[in-house]
Amino acid sequence: MAVRTRDWLKFGALVALAFVFGLAFASTLDLPKQSGAAAVIPEAQAAAAPAFQIPAAKPAADIGNAFVAVADHVRPAVVFIKSQKVERAESQRLPPGFEDFFPQRRRPQVEQGSGSGFIVSPDGYILTNNHVVAGADKVTVKLYDKREFTAKVVGTDPNTDVAVIRIDARNLPTVGFGNSDSTRVGEWALAIGNPLEFTFTVTAGIVSAKGRLLRGLPHPNYGIQDFIQTDAAINPGNSGGPLVNIQGQVIGINAAIASETGYYSGYGFAIPINLARTVMDQIVKTGHVERAVMGIRIDDAGQEDAEAVGLKQIRGVLVESYAPGQSPAKDAGVQPGDVIVALDGQPIDNTPQLQQKVGFKRPGESVDVTVLRQGGEKKTFTIRLARAPSDSETEVASTGRAKPKSDASAKEEALGISVDPLSQDDRQDTRLSAVFAQAGGGMVVTEVAPDGPAYGRLFSADDGGPDVVISVNGTPTRTRATFRDALRKVKSGDIVTMQVMTRTGDPTSNGWSSRIVRLRAR
Repeated sequence: MAVRTRDWLKFGALVALAFVFGLAFASTLDLPKQSGAAAVIPEAQAAAAPAFQIPAAKPAADIGNAFVAVADHVRPAVVFIKSQKVERAESQRLPPGFEDFFPQRRRPQVEQGSGSGFIVSPDGYILTNNHVVAGADKVTVKLYDKREFTAKVVGTDPNTDVAVIRIDARNLPTVGFGNSDSTRVGEWALAIGNPLEFTFTVTAGIVSAKGRLLRGLPHPNYGIQDFIQTDAAINPGNSGGPLVNIQGQVIGINAAIASETGYYSGYGFAIPINLARTVMDQIVKTGHVERAVMGIRIDDAGQEDAEAVGLKQIRGVLVESYAPGQSPAKDAGVQPGDVIVALDGQPIDNTPQLQQKVGFKRPGESVDVTVLRQGGEKKTFTIRLARAPSDSETEVASTGRAKPKSDASAKEEALGISVDPLSQDDRQDTRLSAVFAQAGGGMVVTEVAPDGPAYGRLFSADDGGPDVVISVNGTPTRTRATFRDALRKVKSGDIVTMQVMTRTGDPTSNGWSSRIVRLRAR
């Protein structure tokens, strides 16, 4: 054996012997038995952070059985709803003599929609979404047992997207209501629907959030958005169906999804059942919803708003401005820039919360509103609530703000038209100017609503016109003021007789002729 090899063997043996003696010596010492990061945490610090106690989890089979029981319980009360709306046939203006060569009308177009709903009373009342039945000429309901009924729309509320319909039937299965206010984020939720091609569907998830405001959705003037967010899949056809808890109680009405593609992306939204029940009760009793307002424009308070009024947390509702018309809040002393932090002593955190608390009080009732003002000044005002204007009393401007309608514009809408005096461009049309000179003036039809009484009867420049309204009910309409006066006494259902100048293309009559058009005001 080489000398070098023998030396390496001796060295290895000495190292092994030293390691054994080291272990024996260490065993006589009282060293910590744990290792890693936990060993360096002081005992006092560890005691200050007790371990989170997780409740004992039940077997997955128990949860599955609960879902099955809920589905079996709710299924018979969930219905399929089909709505149908017939669009009027469009009319085409043609020069005289060409009528035989070109069809002047196409067949009426039938627009159909569908969704879900659920039975809430044995005598046939059904809750669904407003957007499922809005504007429908006919609504058909198909039950889970495959019976079909023609439904009556009892009433709708676009501001909350809630509708109540009714079928003529008795002893129907119903669902029970839960309490959406006490529903907690993280609880199980099942979204149930009855789309036509599947008859019945149920998806499961949890309540992801509450009090959601969806800015991407159409937002009516006095809309209330207080959505429950869930990751239970809500797909087309499920709108109007119930969102239920693990006890089979309805906590919301499935209403919308947030998706860039139009398909399910994990964000579903339901109308809280407490809000929907309030709407339903008013519709069943009166056929409509009456809402109270403070007369202010509001939005969630931001970080700068909170700092300006001395809030340590970002919460509350910012008063942006006063609403047009009557403003009880202004009369009471509330100012733009104030942040509302409480209503009747209850904290207010966000806009949906305030909207719901105020919106369904009765007009004439009083509320105590606590605000914080610039610099941290705290004030409480007693506000006597006013009635929210109806849709016929307000319109939404292009900015999304509401503004009062003039009497003239409201009457024009009753006929489904818009009119204007002769413009500078119109004056360049010598034949049109000649008509005005002959009649002494008139109002040019600038727009005809496709769903209004004048559709197919009067025509704007885009439809082959423009027609010129010379008189209304025998009163010459040479100016906007006289047109307004002529329409002032018109009520819904009245027959309005108009003398109208119409393009004919006949050179012997200067290309225009007079005709009478009678419309029933809506």
